[in-house]
Amino acid sequence: MKAMTGDQILIDSQKAGQPPRQGEILEVLEAAFGTRYRVRWEDGHESTIHPMGGTARIRRAGRRSKEWVYPEHGA
Repeated sequence: MKAMTGDQILIDSQKAGQPPRQGEILEVLEAAFGTRYRVRWEDGHESTIHPMGGTARIRRAGRRSKEWVYPEHGA
């Protein structure tokens, strides 16, 4: 699955005891070195991220499914 604008993204915590971060993908930025996402986090802050393999999961916008899926490599 490729992430798209409007999808939800869940980033696993890098430190023990911290919860994962969740936000909405505002923009998908394709580049030669990989895909980056501009995300609005639950706390209202925005940032651009380039998640490492296996650290991000995506949930499609507008779907009732609560399933989180790992994006395709390079997605």
